[in-house]
Amino acid sequence: MEFSLFAHMERLTPDQPHEKLYEEFLSLCKLADGGGMRAIWTGEHHGMEFTIAPNPFLTLVDLAHHTKNVRLGTGTVIAPFWHPIKLAGEAAAADLMTGGRIELGVARGAYSYEYERLMPGLEAWEAGQRMRETAPLLRPLWQGDCEHHGGFYNFPATTSAPKPLQENGPPIWIAARDPNSHQFGVHQGFNIQVTPLWQGMEEIECLMDRFNDACATYDGPRPKVMLLHHTYVASDGDDAALAARELSRFYCYFGAWFQNKRAVSKGLIAELSEEEMAANKMMAPENMARDLTIGTAQEVIDLLKRYEDLGYDEFSFWIDNGMSHERKTASLNRFIEDVMPAFG
Repeated sequence: MEFSLFAHMERLTPDQPHEKLYEEFLSLCKLADGGGMRAIWTGEHHGMEFTIAPNPFLTLVDLAHHTKNVRLGTGTVIAPFWHPIKLAGEAAAADLMTGGRIELGVARGAYSYEYERLMPGLEAWEAGQRMRETAPLLRPLWQGDCEHHGGFYNFPATTSAPKPLQENGPPIWIAARDPNSHQFGVHQGFNIQVTPLWQGMEEIECLMDRFNDACATYDGPRPKVMLLHHTYVASDGDDAALAARELSRFYCYFGAWFQNKRAVSKGLIAELSEEEMAANKMMAPENMARDLTIGTAQEVIDLLKRYEDLGYDEFSFWIDNGMSHERKTASLNRFIEDVMPAFG
């Protein structure tokens, strides 16, 4: 099993300078690169200080100047916000500028907050249909003279300019959850990225079953499957318990953004009270401790061995968690120094 880092800038209070947050983001990415991780993934989000990532290609091109070896992936671009020709061209340009290091993760998007601002009236089902029309067009656009007449997009013969540096273009990953998404991604020959969020081992096993079921009906080479999960490598049990409390807070805010019912001012969602967070039993710290990849180095190794035995090819260390930069750095250092060597 290989390892990668999934990271964004995250701004929790108005007094945090964006330039400092970006310096901290870069330092985590440099640590991942120097520590031998396979890739760094960063996504696309708009108007949300909770996850600051308006254009992943811009970020990845800059990361190419600060790193040496890691692959650089979009985790993920929100397909409905991109015309296929524009997405193919920008991905190809980023691949050229990074020396052929780009990997392209594609998703339908998750936040109705973003839909109602960039594409008012867009619902999750239509977003998924747009993603399914866009993703299969990328390789033909890179190959050249792709003509398309579809449900959402129509264009005459078009060729991506520039062409990507990698032969056949960057590897494409599809964010999948339901069985139909797995079937779509696998049958297109795309890799699959799954995110069980806070739902624990049962969901991790279920998502692998869906991937395996899709592979069983596909005649081509078996794609790769990546597990993206919130991770914290603790110095001891007390540190792990603190991380569970911090991730409980993160997920309470994640849920508030997802529900899109709370006031937002200057990109920051209205503060949750301690009483509101305590009332959210689903996101309770004890559930975070049970269901996320949290623990001492040996406890994390044991969890990762289970994921590896299930068949996951890559584990992506999701480091967005609302913690201080110092705590993020310490956890990632322990992962690199004490966990990764157990996987040779």
